Amino acid sequence: MHVSVDRAKCDNHGQCTFSAPTVFRLDDKGVLQFDENPDDSLRADVDEAADVCPMQAIMVTD
Repeated sequence: MHVSVDRAKCDNHGQCTFSAPTVFRLDDKGVLQFDENPDDSLRADVDEAADVCPMQAIMVTD
């Protein structure tokens, strides 16, 4: 699985950090950091994170 975030759309709301905290996190400055290639076992959490993103900035591909 590959995760990407459209930085032009992302407003660092952090909703994704609640759905998939091992993949998405906000750094000390409140900027989103993420694992581009998380384990496939986290797919459901990552898909949920993409779904709840208010800016629809998260893309998940195989």
